[in-house]
Amino acid sequence: MDRPSLYDDDIVTWAEEQAAALRVLGARSDLSNAVDWENIAEEIESVGRSQIDSVDSALRLALIHILKYLSAPNAQSTQSWRSEVLVFLRTARKNYRPSMRQRIDWQDLWTAAMAQAEAQLTMFGDRLVRGLPNAMPFAPEELVSPDFDMDRALQRLAEALDTGPDRH
Repeated sequence: MDRPSLYDDDIVTWAEEQAAALRVLGARSDLSNAVDWENIAEEIESVGRSQIDSVDSALRLALIHILKYLSAPNAQSTQSWRSEVLVFLRTARKNYRPSMRQRIDWQDLWTAAMAQAEAQLTMFGDRLVRGLPNAMPFAPEELVSPDFDMDRALQRLAEALDTGPDRH
């Protein structure tokens, strides 16, 4: 094969297309019913879902560490949080494909990251900074960009803080 396949470029879309093709084959009465078409299709789809889950997890962990750093900048762990953000974002960037943009629930990712950061900070006597935006403040492409700048992200979050009574 001279050119990369969709499998190499976007395994999520590849898995969805392959699963759909297998389901079409499975619906044909002239093919053997010895092949469990539906379960094979589901297994192939799970390959794509696991890639999405991997990116979602890496992004969530990066956001948790960014939020902890913003909330407890004098904590002993800030240097490890900073380096872990880079590792998590590198992992996400490596596996991210543009087709994942519409398959990841970005709002849920942000909400979960805030909740987990709060829980982790509370264990050590710190609190999540109040007034964080309710909506995901980062675009997907920004988070997976090789040019992601943590200091710029922290600054943007600090500037977006709303300490009014109806916020966090």
